[in-house]
Amino acid sequence: MNFLHDGPEDARVTVLLGHGAGAPMDSQSMNATAKALAAAGLHVVRFEFGYMAGRRTAEGRKPPPRAETLNPEYIAAVEELGPTPGPLVIGGKSMGGRVASMVADELFAAGRIAGLICLGYPFHPPGRPTQLRTRHLAGLETPTLICQGTRDEFGTLDEVKGYTLSDNIEILWLEDGDHDLKPRKSVSGFSAADHLKTVANAVSAWAARIAP
Repeated sequence: MNFLHDGPEDARVTVLLGHGAGAPMDSQSMNATAKALAAAGLHVVRFEFGYMAGRRTAEGRKPPPRAETLNPEYIAAVEELGPTPGPLVIGGKSMGGRVASMVADELFAAGRIAGLICLGYPFHPPGRPTQLRTRHLAGLETPTLICQGTRDEFGTLDEVKGYTLSDNIEILWLEDGDHDLKPRKSVSGFSAADHLKTVANAVSAWAARIAP
């Protein structure tokens, strides 16, 4: 498994990130996010699920499989990463964060991870607000930070307010952010870089609280 590293490798906290369903670990969005988190003093490690890595080879383009079938791959990435200098936080962009959320409690109970971050959690498919992906989130034991745009078509502020979520989940709302957390500057007054800096600082502060 190939990893991409950003930030100081001896950082107090390491963050392992999986990518979204349709874009690789080195997409523009993932690159920008990793650099922002690294600038906040975190060691960021990215990896790719097998179907996405296969798109870089002769295997060609494969559609993303059902998210839950990727759970073993996420656990394998944690195992291959091995021990980190300090606490390990897992998570990812969209589907990557969803998969991490499904394996988090197992890893947390084993003392392997300190927390979970989800960058644009896909609470439901776009346009299908009744097809919720929240059942496991109601009883989540792992300390969790979800960073979500208020106009994310996978779960807006108004929609998420009505969900039953574990008390261990904190949500950072980013004004006018879409599923990539990007706002419309003319509407919100914020740029994408502004929101990523807010995310990075919030993740750093949150990590210091959950794993002092």
